[in-house]
Amino acid sequence: MRNTPHPHNRLPRRDFLKQASFSALAGTMLAGGAAGSASVQAGEAKKADSTSGYQLGAFTKSFQDMPIPEVCKAFKSIGLDGLDLTVRPKGHILPENAEKELPQACAAAKEAGVKILFLTTMIDEPDKNAERILATAQEQRIDRVKIGYYRYKPLGTLAQQLKETTKKIGKVAKLCQKYEILPCVHVHSNAFLPSHGTQLYQLIQDYSPQEVGAYVDMLHMVKEGSGDGWRQGLDLLAPWISLCAVKNFAWERGEGRDKHGHQKWDVKTVPVADGISPIPEYVDVLRKLGYEGIFSLHSEYKGRHSWKELSTQECLAQTAVDAKYFRSLWS
Repeated sequence: MRNTPHPHNRLPRRDFLKQASFSALAGTMLAGGAAGSASVQAGEAKKADSTSGYQLGAFTKSFQDMPIPEVCKAFKSIGLDGLDLTVRPKGHILPENAEKELPQACAAAKEAGVKILFLTTMIDEPDKNAERILATAQEQRIDRVKIGYYRYKPLGTLAQQLKETTKKIGKVAKLCQKYEILPCVHVHSNAFLPSHGTQLYQLIQDYSPQEVGAYVDMLHMVKEGSGDGWRQGLDLLAPWISLCAVKNFAWERGEGRDKHGHQKWDVKTVPVADGISPIPEYVDVLRKLGYEGIFSLHSEYKGRHSWKELSTQECLAQTAVDAKYFRSLWS
């Protein structure tokens, strides 16, 4: 594995996010030849950054039955800083409506006293919808987006898939640079690329933190690396970390057994303080790495993956509980 950027995978460096994120600070250290201690140095640099401080928002997926202005007011009422807004198929805003509706959403957020912290999209390649979303986001001063997913396919081809996915991420990153927006790649367990933190490092190590960001996840990274894999993933990704999802899970005995007689198990999303993921330890590691950026409470308490089926208002109430608990860890 290369520790230095491969010339064919590199994109031109841009410095438009230098003052905006921990990633830029760590990236500057890497460029200065301090790769071996970038994580620790980034933490020290962050202490000296007078603009540092985390922001806590919530993912709007569970609140899409509410108009965006109402979501803004509701999030403000429970003390959140802003929205992780879905702009994707079946999202709060459809990609084809972004030019009209995203400025309206930003205006509603401003009026309510919150912000659109970033967009959750399904951008996985340069196309007209990607251009539409990114151009509008730039106009609205939104500086980062979560991009779409890449799937793991047939067994025996993973090495080649990783190479191909790295190139696909590079194409999206090149388009995002045009609009001065950071594309962030989310860690998602199961048959996704990347499914864990070390794999995300493999995918983005040849890009600078100004070109591609890491979207780390307190549920998915622990689900795939419950012993210490999640911590090692964070260690590797430190210079790139630009977003962090806050959520938790538990294993639940499933119905019946498989054809071999083996017990089935299901993963359920549970309140942040109640699950398997060691949230206080995770927060402590992020602190030591110097990350104080954007956090998104996912509040996915609807549907078969939730430990309990909650209504929208119940989701909001649980989000308030989760937010209070999470903020207590940073006091």
